[in-house]
Amino acid sequence: MPVAVPQSYQFSHVPETKENLDWAELPTIDLAEYNTSPEANAALAQTLIEVIRTKGFFYVINYGISQSAVDRQFSLGKQFYQLPLEEKLKYEPDLDSGDYNGYRPAGRRLLSGGLKDKTEVWNMATNDGRITQPLPDLLKENKDEIEGFAQNLHDKVLDPLLHLIALALELPPDFFTRTHQWNTHDESHLRYMKYTKFTPPEIEQLADGLWSRGHTDLGTITLLFRQPVAALQIRDHVTGDWKWARPLDGSLTVNTCDALSFLTGGYIKSTVHRVSLPPADQRHVDRLGLLYFARPQNDLPLATVASPVLQREGYTQNEFEKGGHKVPTMGEFTTLKQKWQQTKGQSWDNSHGKEIVPGFTGQYY
Repeated sequence: MPVAVPQSYQFSHVPETKENLDWAELPTIDLAEYNTSPEANAALAQTLIEVIRTKGFFYVINYGISQSAVDRQFSLGKQFYQLPLEEKLKYEPDLDSGDYNGYRPAGRRLLSGGLKDKTEVWNMATNDGRITQPLPDLLKENKDEIEGFAQNLHDKVLDPLLHLIALALELPPDFFTRTHQWNTHDESHLRYMKYTKFTPPEIEQLADGLWSRGHTDLGTITLLFRQPVAALQIRDHVTGDWKWARPLDGSLTVNTCDALSFLTGGYIKSTVHRVSLPPADQRHVDRLGLLYFARPQNDLPLATVASPVLQREGYTQNEFEKGGHKVPTMGEFTTLKQKWQQTKGQSWDNSHGKEIVPGFTGQYY
């Protein structure tokens, strides 16, 4: 039985910024239109692939998960970060070796101006549909509920998006969902993430004003729940300009990632994004994130798929294949990129440009 958690269904987000920011104009995919007819799916698939190729980031609405269930997860995340540091450190994995399930403490990366980061991460992966890693009592007592929430994201959001992408690429409808099955071991995971506010002197020291420099995610699709604290910025595919991601009620913010780029020979790009200091009227609060990172099964080779669309458009080889390199599996790539991202004491500058795997270099923007 789940235990009572304070504010579990009345989680209160902070007020939105009143500053006039340069907001990105992101399209919206309405899943209420999904599976209403074959014609509706075909039309939605074409809309989605155009959105992905031109923007990379988009909103999803009407995804069938209640706001109370979402707020429950935000509340559990908030309660987790209120645990004593010594309790959270019991669940720290071997981060330097590329492990990531469990707790990553703040202070491992050097930001601009020599300031240590103040970002904490808690990752929960499922193995054959169950969370098997050690959990603190707060989360252990609510494990069934957390697993159910993650499975709903998989079934109600990820599967429809993957189905539509397969249709747009003229592949069998289950082409991508077969490699992202809930009961197959992969590295998909739910994340609670906390960006602790900087003090005014720390903000002065933070030369570039960034919590995180521009980067790409390593899986297929990332789902980010609405966060009223403005901080996420998106780099336009065409112009390279940075825009703020506007919070949209009842939405998920979605972006495409490295594995999907590899599998489509670069036809779908891995989208670049960063995390900035919030606007001045929100810098007095911490930012709590709730995310789901989707990844295909560990043994899947990240080779370009045989899509009629990709063949017609000339996207038949990814960076590994073009260079004559061994194509890594999803599991191999995950470990190597996590190791590159997580090595203690790294700065953005001294990790930028390092080879992660032959054919692929780590980049910060």
